[in-house]
Amino acid sequence: MELTEHEQSILQGDFGEAVSKALAYQIQVGEYYGSERLIPIKQAHITADIEVMGNPGLSFLEIENAGAKFAVPTTTNARCVDFNQCTKMGQPEEGVNKERRVMTAVKDMGAMTIDSCINYQVAYQPRLGEHVAWGDTGTVIYANSVFGARTNFESGPSAMAAALTGRVPAYGFHLDENRAANVVVDIDTPIKDVADWGMIGRIIGSKVFDYRGVPVLTNVERFSPTSDDLKHLGASMATWSLGMYHAVGITPEARTLEDATKGRRVTDSFTITTQDLEDAYQSFEYEDSQVSLVVFSGPQLSLLEVEKIAGLLEGKKVHPGTTLILTVTASTLKQAELAGFVDIIQRAGGTFLTGVCFYILDGLSDIRKKNGWKTMVTNSVKLANNVKAHRFVPVVRRTDECIQVAIRGCL
Repeated sequence: MELTEHEQSILQGDFGEAVSKALAYQIQVGEYYGSERLIPIKQAHITADIEVMGNPGLSFLEIENAGAKFAVPTTTNARCVDFNQCTKMGQPEEGVNKERRVMTAVKDMGAMTIDSCINYQVAYQPRLGEHVAWGDTGTVIYANSVFGARTNFESGPSAMAAALTGRVPAYGFHLDENRAANVVVDIDTPIKDVADWGMIGRIIGSKVFDYRGVPVLTNVERFSPTSDDLKHLGASMATWSLGMYHAVGITPEARTLEDATKGRRVTDSFTITTQDLEDAYQSFEYEDSQVSLVVFSGPQLSLLEVEKIAGLLEGKKVHPGTTLILTVTASTLKQAELAGFVDIIQRAGGTFLTGVCFYILDGLSDIRKKNGWKTMVTNSVKLANNVKAHRFVPVVRRTDECIQVAIRGCL
């Protein structure tokens, strides 16, 4: 791999041992993927929580990187502990204390602890063609697709290494040839809710299921999708290992179908119909119609999503046998408080968890058992795809239906 003079100086230790090791790691990753050079980045987004990192990751932060500083602006992904709600949630004290140590370590390295999986909505919006290093799959697919920025799925160590060095290997979605669409998907169904967009993402993801596959959606411009719509579309696809999509007339690299494919050979094409969409909803089967838990999370909610839920809940009460949870960033919670949305939702019986994403909560399986939670209703297909690992029975419904279920206590 060809290195610049600055990169050579990093490697030989001029910026400290931790940064030198980080660059050596990046070179190994690059050589594995056949990279010929490294690319400077403008910003990094790291996954740093004890549930993901474990004890080895904590030691890596506190010992291996002690005294090291990030070279580029760096933000943190969602945590696995809400320090204000951890006792109520029944999370073990040991895990809570370790999460505090993780936060302290990355702060000392210079991270802005926004604790968000929607950094693209609340913190940083990269420009078209800008190279970044983001470590959460939902953030990566949003950056590549909606902004036209450039990033790969960065693992925990590689995102950390990128933040320390300001460099990533030149491979994958950083290169023009890997960003062209090779699967064409025609959308022939009405789309009315973020849950519908998530279901579209699930259908596409399950059919493509290839990190190198890049679908392009046609016939969607008529729906004028919002940032939240595209968030749920991409987050759902990302659970099937997709890192980028195009939408003709919507995303910046797809003004036309030809613009999106850029001459790349199309390997598959299919249509999604209304029946396909309803079949996808029905694929989430359940036996117990009593719903003990309704969750809006995965990704965290925007202010507009909180506003919609507040409007649906105003003057109503959540069923006493049902827990309603919303996860948001600290900044979104503050804005929602000022707008009066938090008061409406809390008076209805809803609970906010801040700075976390539900499915990565530390000790979630034990939390589920303690609360007797089983059937869980959500409007997030990403959450439904991921939470099965904790033995929940997830059911996906549109946003207004989720609220109706929370009020009734049953499907």
